[in-house]
Amino acid sequence: MDSDDEDCDTVFATLSQLDLERNVEARTLCSFCKRPQRVCWCQYVVSEPISIKSKVIIVQHPFEEKRCLRTAPMLEKALPPSNFSRFRGKIFNERRFPELFELAQNQQSILLYPGEKAKLVEELDVNQQVYNLILLDGTWAQARAIYNQNPFLQSIQQVKLNPEQKSRYVIRSQPDDLSLSTLESAASALATLEGRPEIVDVLVRPLVALCDFQLQHGALVHQSKEYLIRNGLFKKKISKKLKNKYGL
Repeated sequence: MDSDDEDCDTVFATLSQLDLERNVEARTLCSFCKRPQRVCWCQYVVSEPISIKSKVIIVQHPFEEKRCLRTAPMLEKALPPSNFSRFRGKIFNERRFPELFELAQNQQSILLYPGEKAKLVEELDVNQQVYNLILLDGTWAQARAIYNQNPFLQSIQQVKLNPEQKSRYVIRSQPDDLSLSTLESAASALATLEGRPEIVDVLVRPLVALCDFQLQHGALVHQSKEYLIRNGLFKKKISKKLKNKYGL
């Protein structure tokens, strides 16, 4: 999931990308990521899909597909087709999405979504179970809307991460210093579920490459909303809710 203010906060990164693509000599676009070959991140994805036991299911807001800096395709390219699936929409019904509803009823399914009833991924019995990992893909506001408008998602066991490092997705703003992109969230969860911590760096490698490409051609490093607020750099009016959240 990505920041609620992504559209505003990444305008300069998007413009920088447009300038970059206008000036790239080789105009041939990658058939997968749709970027010019010289700045294609696909070359940083593992050459062979990563063998995992878990299944990863992306429930994606339709607007996310149109974003040029999305991360879910990086996850899709790195995993076997049999272990990855994606459902796109805002409101889901069982008639159109029977497979998704079946997954929701599966006792081995978990929804990576922070909340009061969410337990840490580390608390799961990963030795006895193989899990279906479901993630909501979009801005944080879009992810919340999908969750709130689809009661069947609320019946799935919720899990959360306990990140120790800041997001490496430095060209998009996050709500707080420990919020992660969809790719990073999936990578961290899979590292625990599979008992393979090295998976994180392998999966995140194309994201790091994408950020490097953008920064080399004029994009700016984005600080989190939390950082901006705590350091007096937030340009919008700070709501009472945010003041309470950050203890201001």
